[in-house]
Formats: sequence, C-alpha cells, structure tokens
Amino acid sequence: MTIYHNSLKHGIEVIKHYEPVPQILGYPDELNQVWTNLVHNAIQAMNNQGTLTIRLFQQGEAVVVQFTDSGCGIPPEIQLKIFDPFFTTKPVGEGSGMGLSIVKRIIDRHQGDITLKSQQGHTTFSVSLPMPSTTP
Repeated sequence: MTIYHNSLKHGIEVIKHYEPVPQILGYPDELNQVWTNLVHNAIQAMNNQGTLTIRLFQQGEAVVVQFTDSGCGIPPEIQLKIFDPFFTTKPVGEGSGMGLSIVKRIIDRHQGDITLKSQQGHTTFSVSLPMPSTTP
C-alpha cells in the first residue's frame, strides 16, 4: 500500500476490515506481489478516485483476502480471459497482460484459489489460502 500512497492520498478511500485470522504458510514476497498487483489494478479501474475495500477473514479452513473496488467493472466476455498470459485491455505499451496471470500462478502455487465477481460499479477479487493442517 505504501507504493500507492499518492493515489490513495488524493482520491481513493481505503476501507480495511481485518478480522483476526490464523497464520498461513506461504512465500511472503510472492504474496506481496499478489496484493500489490490487485491494488494496482483496482486503482487503475477507479481512475484514481473511488473506494477500495480490503477484507481479511477466515472462511472454513481458509483465510480469505478480498479486494473490492468501485471502478468500472469487468465485462462478462472478458472475465474468462483475465487470468490468461498476455491478455490485456490496455493500449499497446501500457500493459504486458502478465499481472493477473502471475497472480493466478502464485495463488495456485500456494494451493489457494482466486475468484472474481464484477458488475458495473464494482469488482471483487477474492483470494482464498488454505490454513495449515492441524493433524500430525
């Protein structure tokens, strides 16, 4: 969030709902890349103004992190393609189309899941990561 301080300071309201959750096993640098990419995409979708809500909670045997933005939404015909490598809706030279593909690969590596719900006016990405097994 620190690298987006300027955008967040001048037009984007961040609402945080963090519940206490158990620790998960994972690669912190890779998970940081996931969070950074999802925040970056949300800021772009909102054109540097709007609301970004970040929720952290436990759901069953998983820890869930949700990012909901008040941006333009993702059309249904694009939703099935957004995790494909090199897919981008940005003009040539402005995006590689690798961001969400890398996010998906990292989440898969952590044996987690990422889902998308979008309509005009808001998009939610939900990342579910398994909690460590408590059985010996």
